[in-house]
Amino acid sequence: MDDFQVFVKPVGPACNLACTYCYYLGKNKHLPEGTDKCMTDELLEKYIIQHINASSGQVIFFSWHGGEPTVAGLSYYKRIVEIQKKYQPINCRIINGLQTNGTLLNEEWCRFLAAENFVVGISLDGPEELHSIYRHRPDGRSAFQDSIRGYNLLKSHKISTEILCVVIDGNVASPLRIYRYFKELEAEFITFLPLVEEQSDGENKVSECSVSSKAFGEFLCTIFDEWKANDIGKIKIQIFEEALRTAFNLEHTLCIFKRTCGSVPVVERNGDFYSCDHFVYPEHLVGNIKDTNLVELLESPQQKAFGLAKRTELPLYCLKCEVLSMCNGACPKDRFITTPQGEKGLNYLCEGYRLFFNHCSPFVDEVAEVWRKQ
Repeated sequence: MDDFQVFVKPVGPACNLACTYCYYLGKNKHLPEGTDKCMTDELLEKYIIQHINASSGQVIFFSWHGGEPTVAGLSYYKRIVEIQKKYQPINCRIINGLQTNGTLLNEEWCRFLAAENFVVGISLDGPEELHSIYRHRPDGRSAFQDSIRGYNLLKSHKISTEILCVVIDGNVASPLRIYRYFKELEAEFITFLPLVEEQSDGENKVSECSVSSKAFGEFLCTIFDEWKANDIGKIKIQIFEEALRTAFNLEHTLCIFKRTCGSVPVVERNGDFYSCDHFVYPEHLVGNIKDTNLVELLESPQQKAFGLAKRTELPLYCLKCEVLSMCNGACPKDRFITTPQGEKGLNYLCEGYRLFFNHCSPFVDEVAEVWRKQ
């Protein structure tokens, strides 16, 4: 089948850091007692076979996530590649993606990642002062120097690297400082991920470290203007790329902006298959790859219903929105506020997304017009 990406968690939520805003650290409680600390070789091989068989294209993409996936050790990933090569179809190419905090990378790791053409996402929230607000070790010490050392090693080995920047209350007021810092690092790919932590107690809907919706929109607008003036064709910023896809009548590639979702599930270290990385809860456990093939889980009625709910549960307020095609209600995990008319299910980030997408729309329209003429 086409158009799916599985976040595989070979070590589950295990991590060498203890970032304040991490939503995955506590997921151990959803795993049965006696679960192995790492996905076993037997289960790993079963998963890789099923993933390859589920892929219909000539490029087969694996995504290794955590926690911190590198705590499994380099030999574990050498085993992964060994298994993949054993079952790799003729005329197909396998690409591995790895999301890491970068602190455990060294020369040996990077030689391997470069040789096997890994694509690596690394978490950096800006220069040290901003990065270390909520990203730290279990004892509270900053891990920035180790993260930036890891990033520089990746660059020195010419490994395709994307910076993932979490936008929080503490860095949202510094858009140009962050963006220009990433430019100094010679970043080629950047993703800005807004932190939204819903809370049910107290007057506020979100935690103190969550970004405000309007501030996030202003953050994106400021960076967009600088990018448009100086960096088109030099730096790819994921949300800008997604907005520009509408100029060419292309479907979004990022799940949060697609009309439906459910194509980015999670496989935990014990083989459990969950509907989404942000919905690793018992009610969203679809099955286990030990018992049910990956294709069946991806196409199961429960998973299909999860994906369709994103579209069918949109408030009327969203359906009438001028930037619906760019946003599509965004991520369902953030749909916990009400519309001005009192409808439930509005995305917490609506104000910010609406501000940004309206801001960039004139440029998107210009690009669309040029494309039509050509």
